[in-house]
Parts: sequence; structure tokens; C-alpha cells
Amino acid sequence: MNDLAMDAPYRPAALDRAQQGLLGKPIDRYEGASKVSGAAAYAYEQAPENTAYMALVTASIGRGHVTSIDATQAEALPGVIAVIHGDPRMPSNESNSRQPANLGATEVFHYGQAVALVLAETQETARAAARLVDVTYDEQAGRFDLDAVEVQRDHKLGFLPPIDRGNLDDALATADVVLDRSYTTPIHFPAALEPHATTAWWEGDRLIVRSSNQVIGGAKVTIAAALGIDKDRVRVLAPYVGGGFGGKTGVGPEVIFAAIAAEKIGRPVKIALSRRQTAYMVHHRSPTTQRLRIGCDAEGRISAFGHESVAYQNDDGAFLEPVPFGTLPLYAGAARRFRTDLGRIDLPATGAVRAPGEAIGTFAVECAMDELAEQLGLDPIELRRRNEPEADPTTGKRFSTRRMLDCYEEGARRFGWDQRNATPGSRREGEWLIGMGMAAALRGNFTVNAEAEVTLGADGRATVRTDMTDIGTGTYTILAQAVGEMLGLPVSAIDVVIGDSDLPPSAGSGGSFGAGSACAAAMLACEDILAELALRMNAAPEDLALKDGQVTAGGRTSPLADLVRDRPIDAKGKTSPGKESQATSQASHGAQFAEVAVNAVTGEVRVRRMLGVFDIGRVLNEKTARNQIVGGMVWGVAYALTEDGIVDPRNGRFVNPDFGEYHVAVNADVPQIEAYFIEEIDDSANPAGAKGVGELGIAGSGAAVVNAIHNATGVRCYDMPVTLDKLLASLPPV
Repeated sequence: MNDLAMDAPYRPAALDRAQQGLLGKPIDRYEGASKVSGAAAYAYEQAPENTAYMALVTASIGRGHVTSIDATQAEALPGVIAVIHGDPRMPSNESNSRQPANLGATEVFHYGQAVALVLAETQETARAAARLVDVTYDEQAGRFDLDAVEVQRDHKLGFLPPIDRGNLDDALATADVVLDRSYTTPIHFPAALEPHATTAWWEGDRLIVRSSNQVIGGAKVTIAAALGIDKDRVRVLAPYVGGGFGGKTGVGPEVIFAAIAAEKIGRPVKIALSRRQTAYMVHHRSPTTQRLRIGCDAEGRISAFGHESVAYQNDDGAFLEPVPFGTLPLYAGAARRFRTDLGRIDLPATGAVRAPGEAIGTFAVECAMDELAEQLGLDPIELRRRNEPEADPTTGKRFSTRRMLDCYEEGARRFGWDQRNATPGSRREGEWLIGMGMAAALRGNFTVNAEAEVTLGADGRATVRTDMTDIGTGTYTILAQAVGEMLGLPVSAIDVVIGDSDLPPSAGSGGSFGAGSACAAAMLACEDILAELALRMNAAPEDLALKDGQVTAGGRTSPLADLVRDRPIDAKGKTSPGKESQATSQASHGAQFAEVAVNAVTGEVRVRRMLGVFDIGRVLNEKTARNQIVGGMVWGVAYALTEDGIVDPRNGRFVNPDFGEYHVAVNADVPQIEAYFIEEIDDSANPAGAKGVGELGIAGSGAAVVNAIHNATGVRCYDMPVTLDKLLASLPPV
């Protein structure tokens, strides 16, 4: 195995010599035809014969105990196989719970918690029978009102401890200009198109789980631990995943339910959560309150930066939203304080939703920077330029690569920022007030463990195998491009096998680290294949030239198939973090721009256009990378204007747990969007030189929209989303 830890900057020479010309090109999706034709089978769509259907009976109280369960009517319904409750292995909390309670206990921790399972011959029968199960409760008072819960400063939750550098209070007291503002962001649901679904069956003593999951290597371990069996007895399959957005990074309770039920009835079992059930059984993004304090001199040079927040979690959840994570390396300032306090609630767990930390932290930071620029009489880009750090201002580490200033400049030029009128409310088109806004984008980059196996067969075709998943991000395609580039093969000669936990372990899809890590592992495997090909050509590896299935060295050319014949070449690659990963501050960067129109009569906001320029290291596929960025920018529009998970403080119920009332951005909401890249290969990130893409697009995009609303109207909003009721009272007269 070619095992490389990132102990120093790494630039694979073989990749620099590659001639196939695949990497970076906007190649169509490898699996596109299968998806649009319906041949790609998702978790709920492919099951063994004799599969039973499962439905859940869920708690109708927010806190208390189950006193009795009467399943008599449900069991009498024709087609019902079994009603199950009381198994101590069955989790009742969601995927972020450390030690989930079980159906053998009676305690109810939150509304919508599963208290019983119903198995039937059809989905319709299972759901009908679930409604017939009679559950009685001893209801207790719960902590559902976020404003009423106690806030804990001294806690150990989350991966980001409090950070204090210098004396923030003294620096603020001596600053020429101080901005002190508080912002709120609401609950966000990771509303993926494909429902959370699982089909589970046993083959002897081995469990097979076909699930909609982003990180199947971790899922395998979690499932085994929950069932009390060895992890080698679990196989997780997820060849196609219809979106995840963080909600599918963990193992939901429905997965364990299906496994146990399949064992009990001796048949395969399948389940898909309804939209409303998803809100309660899948973690959501915590609401936050964020206080930003920024002190600077009269020229706008920041001396003090404070980002202090409150986020929420239930008693059992292990995650805490890392609100200031993206702020840490963003702007200069010697005195710095970043902390996130904790409020405990009796609601489903909060967890990682797309770009945890940055997606919502940038709302407060970038809106505050916009307001500070106005106070100083500076252009918002100029204020950011003056506070662009030379090294990470929190850790002192050198940046691996950072093209933030170039993103500002290129974005401003392409967007026409010089046409912006700095006086709010000064541009009108009839009833419409027109404004422009911008914001910085940043998403931390992670180097993680990943393995891949590549086989060059007798027919000259290559196969790459890894347990990575493709959640719509383009994993299949970029793996084919990476291997094809290294071995001089067209994409049509590459077979990509992913989404099976029996394959070499990868990082999975999450944290925007999947592409760089998986492709890097595949490239390292290809380096060993090239070394073997060089031996068979009696040449040095650096003398090989590979293109279109042909190998040339020393004036001789041979088809790959002739070199392989009956001796296929198999190699494995592994990449992992190392000294270079620790010595550098790594992130993807960008600049977001938006133009909005606000109706002066109704308060309606229309986003007219958006544009972003981004620094993501090596661009592996221009089309899929742009697709990811644009998707994130669309999400930013929704975060700015519509998405708002509302809790009834009387009982802990979500008021709007489905797409009927939880409003994501749809086609009519989405404007013209442009996304561009400034490419600089990051040798410190991973052997592929690529940095995170998927979550970068959401960072800053919502703030750019909110800042544009202020430029259009003169109204500043501090509570997201910006709905028309928050604008109407303060709009200028028509």
C-alpha cells in the first residue's frame, strides 16, 4: 500500500506529467444516465423478496413516561405481522445521541420519539396499524422555550473550546470605533430530497443494511455497537444517496429498528421516514444567539474581535454548533474572544447541518462587518482588505493557500460592484428598492484518513474501489477523472465501485473532505501501478507517457492491455493527516455578491442575481464543483429569507416539520447565479491538491443577501430570516 501522511507539502510528479487532460474538465456525471433513467436504485427501492414494511408509533408528548401500550387493535388488522416494543437495544433518540435510551424503558425525551414498531405486509397496512396502537402517558413539564432555559458557560461539549487571546475588553475600551450587535438564527432542518430510508436483512449471522447514509464506514461501527455484535458482521450499502446535508452522517434510529425487526420476524424489513418523522428523528441545526463586538481605529484596522454565542442541545447529544469556527482565521485583530455557551432543551438532538459553524456564523460576522464599514465610511470590500491577515490571526500558523483578496477583486469586477450606490435606499425602480451586498466566504479544510484500491485489468480497463458515497456531489465522476488522468485512460474505461462498507475505508461524504481525500487515495494507488508498468516497460516511472490506453517510453509504445495480459495490477493507496496538516491553517475561501429588489409597499424581497468567486485549491471537475457552489448559494438565499424551524414552547412540537410550512428555496426564488474559481493547487491539503467545495457556497451567501437588503432599504435586520414583517414598518415611503 502506498501510505502517505501529509508530513510535508506533496505534489505528485506523476499527476504533473499526466497527459489525458481529464482533471478539472466539466465532464458529465459518470452515473447521470442511470439516475435520469431510474436505473439507480436508492435505499428504499431495492429489497430482497418477502420484505416486510415497518412503521413507527411516535410519542405525542414532549416529556414524560409511557405508562401503557395496547396493540390489540393493530395486531388484529389483516396483514399485520407484529407490533414490537420493549426491546432494550432499540434507540429512541436520534443519531447524535451518545447513549440513546431504548424502547425497553418508558421515558419520553422529546415529542415524536419512537415508542413502538409495527411490521406488516404492505406499507399502507403498517401505517394504518401504527395509528391503532394506543399509548398512554404520564406527561411532565419540559424545557421547550429557548428563552427560558439556563445558559451554561462552563461545559465541555463540542470540538471547539473557548478561545481568548489578549484582553478583549481593554482593546474595546481603547478602540476608536466599536460595533456591538447581537444576531439570531433559527432552527434549520437538513431537508434532503430522498427520505431517510433503510432496508435490512440477515444472511446467516451477518446483517446487511441498505441505507441512505453519508458515512457508511462509521455507520457500520455504530450499528454493530448498538446491536452488540462484531463490526465485521455488519455490511452497509449506499451506492446512491439522494442528498444528505449532514442529516445522514449518523445512524438514525430507524436503521437499528429495521435490523432488530428483521432478526425478530426472520424476514427483510424496510422503512422510510415521513417528512414529519424526519424532523424529530434526524438532528437539526441549533438555533443561535450571537454577539459580535468589533473594535478598530479610525482607519478601520481591527484591534479587537469578539464572537460569543449560545447554541442548544438536549441532555444526551454530544454535538454543539461550532458557531465561530469560520471566524477564527477570517480577520486580523490581536485581542480575540470566541466562545459558544450551551442551553439544554428537551427537543430532538441538534447536529451538523451543511457547513456547521460557518453557515450561520457568517451571518453575524459578515453583517457586522458591513455595518462597521458603513460607520467608518468605507467600502465593505476595502474594510475587509485592510484586515486581511498574513497568517492565521488566532493560531499564528501560516496559511496553506489563501486567495481571498483575489476573490474580492475578481468578484467585484465581474459583479459590477463599482456601480453600487453606498447610500441606502437611493436606487429605485417604481415601487422597488434596489440594493447590492457582499460578504466573505470561508470553510475550513480538513485532511482525513482515506483508502482506495485500483485494479488495472487484462482488458486495459481500470476499476477503483472505496467505501466513499456520492450524495449528489459528483464522487463517481471525480474518482473516474482522477484514475483516468493518472493512468492515461478515458472515463469510459474506468469502473467506479463505491458505497459498500466492505470496500477500503474512506472519509465518507461530510465536512467537504470527501473529494480531496478519496481522490488522493486513488491517485496514490495509481502511482504504484505506474511503478509496475515502468518495470514491465523496462523504463523509469518518470519516463512513462500514458494517454488513451497507450504507454510510451524510450521510443516504444504499447497498449496497456498488452502490458497487463494475464497479470492484472492491483494497488492500494492511503492518505492521512500529518505534520503539514498541523503546521498550516487550511480553508477554502470566496467572495459572495448579491443584488436584491425590495418592494416598498409590501416588503417582498426578490433576489435578482448572485455571483461568487472561490478559492478551492485544485478544481477536480469544473461542472460538479460549480454545481455544489451554486447549490450552497441557493441555500443561502433560503437561510436569509425563508427557512425557520419553529417550536411550540408549550409542548416541544415543531410547528412546521414538513415542506408545506418549512420553506426551502424553490425555482421561483432562485435568481441568476454565477460561480467562478481562482485555482491554486494546495500542496499542503492532500495529494490531490484540492480543498473543500460543497459547504463553501453556503458560507456568506445569506449575509450578502441581507447586506443587499440594507443597501436597498436602509433597514438592518438582526434576526434571521428576513421576512417582510421585519421590514415593513421601517421601509422608506414610496
